[in-house]
Amino acid sequence: MKNSESISNILQNILQQEKLKLLNHQPLNGGDINEVTLLKTNKGNYVLKTNDANRFPKMFEAEVKGLRLLKSTQTFCIPEVINVGETENQSYLLMEYIAEGQKQTVFWVTFGFQLAQLHQTTSPQFGLDHNNYIGSLPQKNDGNHTHAADFYLEKRLLPQLDLAATKGFSFQNLNSFYYNIQQEIPEEPPALIHGDLWNGNYLTDENGNPCLIDPAVCFASREMDLAMMQLFGGFPERVFESYHHAFPLQPGWKTRTDLWQLYYLLVHLNLFGSGYYNSVNTILKKYS
Repeated sequence: MKNSESISNILQNILQQEKLKLLNHQPLNGGDINEVTLLKTNKGNYVLKTNDANRFPKMFEAEVKGLRLLKSTQTFCIPEVINVGETENQSYLLMEYIAEGQKQTVFWVTFGFQLAQLHQTTSPQFGLDHNNYIGSLPQKNDGNHTHAADFYLEKRLLPQLDLAATKGFSFQNLNSFYYNIQQEIPEEPPALIHGDLWNGNYLTDENGNPCLIDPAVCFASREMDLAMMQLFGGFPERVFESYHHAFPLQPGWKTRTDLWQLYYLLVHLNLFGSGYYNSVNTILKKYS
């Protein structure tokens, strides 16, 4: 583990605060941002996430808000937050450990239905009362946005396009693109979305039910979640059929999928480099 002395101190603090006795611990997959550890204790198993507090300020605080907001909808299984804090320039998040099981035969039908229920949680405005992260990049949610297209353009696309420009990527005819997407995006009430719903951000719990993790929540167009689910695979057609049956989508939603995927591709372009440039440019040209 990185910075093992700091991690050891965090562990000692948490064990003392929560009155736990550590029996064993082992690393879990956590990506490039966080160190993730399974803690086996006398009171059960927990997940500990840690990262650099200076590089990712208030990341876990935002994650906690997102998890609790999702949990408040009483739709999906969401891990319980136990503790969050900071010590020695390391941020930490302690959560309930969700033991994984086998999918029920109705898993994808359930997933689609529960996602439809989640998306029926709405708000007077697009955005959120706090900012958060998408991967390791800041995600702004502030402002009084009452139109889906305005929020998507101003708070999602423009910050990523500006960041891409600082990294040396250039795009043509952006003004016509900005105008055209205003005509493409339908008006719907803001929906509470997971915000980063690829196939690495759900689990199957011991009872075979879907459980969501690592949110990047906001109130936005519900088509954003559906588009992300189709970007890197992992979700069968049944989940979309179940969703559409429970909460019918606006006509033309499938043809808009790439427009919503543009945001996530821009994020990947800014995080991982030029391998995503052609995909981004193709979508921009399509709507320019």
